[in-house]
Amino acid sequence: MPPHAPLLDTDLRLPGKRQGKVRDVYDLPATPGQPPRLLIVATDRISAFDVVMPTPLPGKGRLLTTLSTFWLGFIADHGLAQTHLLSTDVSDLPDEAFAGARTTREDLRGRSMICRKTRVIPVECVARGYLEGSGWKEYQATGQVCGVRLPSGLRQCDKLPAPIFTPATKEEQGKHDENIDFARACDIAGEPVMTLLRDTTLAIYQAAADYAQKRGIIIADTKFEFGLPLDETGKPSGAGPIVIDEALTPDSSRFWPADRYEPGHAQPSFDKQFLREYLERLVAQGKWNKQAPGPAIPDDIAHATLDRYREATQRLANA
Repeated sequence: MPPHAPLLDTDLRLPGKRQGKVRDVYDLPATPGQPPRLLIVATDRISAFDVVMPTPLPGKGRLLTTLSTFWLGFIADHGLAQTHLLSTDVSDLPDEAFAGARTTREDLRGRSMICRKTRVIPVECVARGYLEGSGWKEYQATGQVCGVRLPSGLRQCDKLPAPIFTPATKEEQGKHDENIDFARACDIAGEPVMTLLRDTTLAIYQAAADYAQKRGIIIADTKFEFGLPLDETGKPSGAGPIVIDEALTPDSSRFWPADRYEPGHAQPSFDKQFLREYLERLVAQGKWNKQAPGPAIPDDIAHATLDRYREATQRLANA
């Protein structure tokens, strides 16, 4: 594959391939005495409203991986949580993964993470410091977000008195995640686990938001996923939950330029909100219904979206 060609799909001689909206995941061969591992590849696919768009953003997967590995290191180094990340070095992948495969080792460079395998906790852990997106819509209708009562009179994109934890169900691809209250999250995962995940999510959000603010970026909200690490037999090891998947990327967060922040309306952003707003215009015009298949993305929208991802990565990870 040419070095700057977009990567939409991967083909490797590894078992257990599954595809998320953006990432391809494979099982890695077992190593005696070691816990099971995964290969997670960030492609150049982009999704919005839980629908994968047909137009790739060349290089997006490498930007996501650069930023996600930076934040996973930040989380671990600050003692906020353990994470699933083991390596980003594609030379650690076995040669047999590429024998007769369409995808090369070079195709994966900069967009791959070798990770600890876990049993995923089926609740998305969302922290919100500002009122936007589905939270803003719910607040307008009910005065609360995921069961958290908020002061009256808040405007779109207002800063909240304190960050709040607003969990969501983790649905299969093609289905929309559903915002839920803390009690329902406890029904799904258990109260002790959810209490720990709530506290961990808010601690990571606050530390990351403080870091980003110094670099001119407001992290309005973000979501994390957690899993229970597996032992060499493939069963939960007994260790506590660890952060899995991505962390604090433009795909999982809202990033706003701090010097242009002005509550009362939608904010300029360094994330895919720019794409969402374009798609919302299509919906308003009756040209799309937020169902698959997604519409093709015009070049100017694709390039502008990618530029926002690139600037966020440069500011936050100095990359």
